[in-house]
Amino acid sequence: MDSQKVDMYLMSNSKFFQPSQLAYIRERLLAADESKWMYIQSADLKDPTTILIVSILAGGLGIDRFLVGDTGLGVAKLLTCGGLGIWTIIDWFLIMDITRQKNMEKLQAYL
Repeated sequence: MDSQKVDMYLMSNSKFFQPSQLAYIRERLLAADESKWMYIQSADLKDPTTILIVSILAGGLGIDRFLVGDTGLGVAKLLTCGGLGIWTIIDWFLIMDITRQKNMEKLQAYL
């Protein structure tokens, strides 16, 4: 793919990924076939900041886990009231990294 197009994609979507993953993503996007570009641009990436806000407001109900695609953990968190609040507090610190990892997994599915 065109390096200018890849750089623009990374500039506008860098908050969705770990900073350490950006060089790897750039390399993979440059090596990717042009026909995949439409799928890559239309990937439904979750905003880690939004997920954190949801986690703070309704994390005890497991909604944050449902949003990132962890349905099983969302149900478990819902049934245990966020692990009696402990799991909810832990997720406040981890949910942004989990969201970025899930975004990376989605992107790798297209590459």
